[in-house]
Amino acid sequence: MTAAASTSPASLSRRRLQRLPVAIALYSGLTICLLALLNLPGARDYVGIDNDDVMRLVQVRDLLAGQSWFDLTQYRLGLPGGTLMHWSRIIDLPIAALIKLFSLALPTERAEALALLVWPFLLVIPLLAAVAIAARRLGDAVVMHIALILAAIFVITSNRFLPGAIDHHNVQLVLIATIAACLLDPARRALSFAVAGLACALAIAIGAETTPLIAVVCAVVALLWAVEGLEMQTAARAFSLSLLLSISALFLATVPPVHYALVTCDSLSIGYYAIIAVGTGALLAATFLPSRLGLAGRGAALLVIGVLVGLAALAVAPQCLQNPLNELDPLLQTMWLDGVLEAQSFWRWLEVEPSSFGGFYAVPVFALAVCLFRMIRGDDVRSHAILSALLLMSFAIALIQVRGATFANLLAILPVALLISELRRNSNAEPDNIGAGFFFVVVTLISVPSVWILSGVFIVEGTMGISNRMRSLVAATPAAQADAGAACETLPALAQLNDLPAGTVVAPSDYGADILRLTPHRVLSGPYHRNQGGMLTELHIGLAEPEEAAAFLRGSQSTIVAFCPTNVQTEKIARMKPDGLYAALEAGRVPDYLQPLSQDPQSGLTIYRVVLP
Repeated sequence: MTAAASTSPASLSRRRLQRLPVAIALYSGLTICLLALLNLPGARDYVGIDNDDVMRLVQVRDLLAGQSWFDLTQYRLGLPGGTLMHWSRIIDLPIAALIKLFSLALPTERAEALALLVWPFLLVIPLLAAVAIAARRLGDAVVMHIALILAAIFVITSNRFLPGAIDHHNVQLVLIATIAACLLDPARRALSFAVAGLACALAIAIGAETTPLIAVVCAVVALLWAVEGLEMQTAARAFSLSLLLSISALFLATVPPVHYALVTCDSLSIGYYAIIAVGTGALLAATFLPSRLGLAGRGAALLVIGVLVGLAALAVAPQCLQNPLNELDPLLQTMWLDGVLEAQSFWRWLEVEPSSFGGFYAVPVFALAVCLFRMIRGDDVRSHAILSALLLMSFAIALIQVRGATFANLLAILPVALLISELRRNSNAEPDNIGAGFFFVVVTLISVPSVWILSGVFIVEGTMGISNRMRSLVAATPAAQADAGAACETLPALAQLNDLPAGTVVAPSDYGADILRLTPHRVLSGPYHRNQGGMLTELHIGLAEPEEAAAFLRGSQSTIVAFCPTNVQTEKIARMKPDGLYAALEAGRVPDYLQPLSQDPQSGLTIYRVVLP
């Protein structure tokens, strides 16, 4: 009877699902299918909803058109001469390769659309694989399945893996999940820590915003070596050597030789390279110290390494010890950055979006509490200490800029999955215990960020306001965004610019990337901090009195003004300076040097040709 039961189809299916590859394949397939079903039917464009997705496509197109691998200048953005972007070619390469591959059988636009659909979907697989491996190292197959369910919900409810989402943040999420899985290896295998080192190097090379988190990863590895000694020696060596070799290779492969001595704080440069080289080199050397030195000796070595890294940072890149956006012009801070939601702080987000506040911050706090409780209780202290360190830094970043909460919510999946599995086991062991079942259900619900958002809607706005709030949430979807922007921001509205000879367009920064994508024109303003000159010039054109604005238009070689009276930034400029150019255009007072073109009746966008003597 027992033997028959063990070979029954149901039993065999359960055992197959406990296998890591099978579980990863199943959950990845289901997640990708759900993403497609929820987003493709109503999609009106194949590019993601974020400006960065559009600009990434523009950068990939330039690479495919023959622009040098080492030349990241966007020549059609900003003041004459263009804007040197800080985005890595590491992300451009696979997307460009997919477009080239699909172009063998499809027209260019369709190949582009298919590549932008496939790329974010492909990234779901390594993300869920990393989560599954990390969860399996924390607990049993049940923990793995719970973690995969939570990760699938995370993917489906975020905007990082939607069709057309080709910005680098989804790759960074994959890398952070991979690092966490590698650090949690209980066997301290050299391969795991070598992979972690490679992932750290890639994360820095792709986007410098992960640098604080990678610094914590390096500190965790060093502390593990100091505390565990010989047991951690090989792993620490593998991590240090892998990170050192990887960052060296990536520096040579992505940084132009003419910029080898240039320190930049928003991308991989000699500044970050020198700091990492000193730290990893020193740690690698320290692992060869005699084992008889013991904990005290390793602790002293760690102190020396810390001093060396600090001196390297102060000597080579002291300016990178602060937020690069701190040097942003005050006018841009007020007129642009203050309106970028993902760049808002903890307190600012609580002020502007209280209903969704819990969805960003509640689950990481709960996960940190779980980790702390585990460590106090002596339950797998090593794993929970590692997760606490990663969670704490992610949460600290989220306090400064809300976008860091995405990493915190991803990492929170692991400790809460382990807790949910234990509560599930307790509930199943005592089916008559209502309290155990209730506690299991409550903890499961509060471990899902989207549950906090829905709860916030009810709590903050009340039952009577739910219908209005739901309409605003629907307006955040790609299809509804297109409807809301039908006055000016639709693709056909911006495509009207193609009726004019190639020139330089003055338009709100939010329109910049789409104009570059849809037209051959240059655009003065785009929402990127390296384009300060272009953004400031566009703002000054709108703020200046019409006679003074002519001088700005002439100096920036602008030939077209695309004016939208309902654009948020344009409205703000008109209110700030009632005698400025944008306020005059809003009131219908058009200066002689602007010639309005015939307007599309379906569009609220008015296009003016600049005619200056």
